[in-house]
Amino acid sequence: MRFTRLVPNVFYENIAEASKLFVDCLEFKITYDDRKSRNPFFVVERDGLRINLFENANLAKEHNPEFRLVTEDIESVYRKVAASHPHFLHPNLSQITLRPWGAREFALTDVQLGIVIQEWPR
Repeated sequence: MRFTRLVPNVFYENIAEASKLFVDCLEFKITYDDRKSRNPFFVVERDGLRINLFENANLAKEHNPEFRLVTEDIESVYRKVAASHPHFLHPNLSQITLRPWGAREFALTDVQLGIVIQEWPR
């Protein structure tokens, strides 16, 4: 058995919030857009990653996911986010920090989820 990709589903009360974080801040590209439908959702992709973003108020209240995006250049990701979208920096991890498990990390948060950006030593 072999898996090739993990594709998370993230639920928002207002799908416009998802676009602000993923498209505007993290520069994911919209590869499927059904935001004008009765059950709005869209798909974003970047660097081989895919995330399905849905508007569903009930599920958004039940699910508050956190996931990690791994990079090989955390400094450039941090500079770009801090300069363009500092309001997304999580107050508990707003600077690049060496964690006890060896990764350097900083975190983002919006109305629905947390994202930890991390870089592992090479």
